Amino acid sequence: MTAVLSGDADIGFMGSEASIYVYNEGAEDYVVNFAQLTQRAGNFLVSRDANEEFTWENIKGKTVIGGRAGGMPEMVFEYILKKNGIDPATDLTIIQNIDFGLTSQAFAAGTGEYTIEFEPGATALETEKAGKVVASLGVESGMVPYTAYSAKKSYMEKNPEVIQKFTNAIQKGIDYVNSHKPEEIAKVIAPQFAETKLETVTAIVKRYYDQNTWKDNAIFETESFTLLQNILEGAGVLDKRAPYEDLVTTVYAKKAAK
Repeated sequence: MTAVLSGDADIGFMGSEASIYVYNEGAEDYVVNFAQLTQRAGNFLVSRDANEEFTWENIKGKTVIGGRAGGMPEMVFEYILKKNGIDPATDLTIIQNIDFGLTSQAFAAGTGEYTIEFEPGATALETEKAGKVVASLGVESGMVPYTAYSAKKSYMEKNPEVIQKFTNAIQKGIDYVNSHKPEEIAKVIAPQFAETKLETVTAIVKRYYDQNTWKDNAIFETESFTLLQNILEGAGVLDKRAPYEDLVTTVYAKKAAK
């Protein structure tokens, strides 16, 4: 977001909550979301007990490695806890001071009974037999606009053809993902993950594929934006709701989807 606002980047790829924060701070040339990519959170709850038959009640009284306060991964986790009648502040202990890139190592070293992990951390812990994925935060939270492409309002007004071509390219990628099997997708993206075995990349893609992580099109729906603001409001980081009509345009995505 900082790069987009400063002009160092024309287009940003980030969590949509960032655009709400900027808008509510009163920015005149605010950032508008024009193409949504993922519709589910991409992280998972990993248990230390490989034989656990998990229910959310199990988490009461336990210690969980979570995310930083105010970050989307942590807010989605707390939203799910509240949905299941669990108070994040009193019913469990959530560790929030471990660096994002070090949570899986801390868990493998013995910290906590559960950890919240993105891939490849979740699969790596299973491969090392250090834990087992017991819940998907993406499935449990519902259709959240977790990642989207956005640009400043002024840039979009001056460069509509760039935004349209960019969105067309994103739609082409979405179409490929939705018309090919995880094994085929994994082979295409494998060179970007040279340090990871193909079978691991395939397992990760399949996990995201099976839970419909990617949208069928790049259209950012009103319902998703409402759920996002519900989550932010529940986390206490939203003073007022931002209007969907200002922060989202579906013009380019609708054209791309035709």
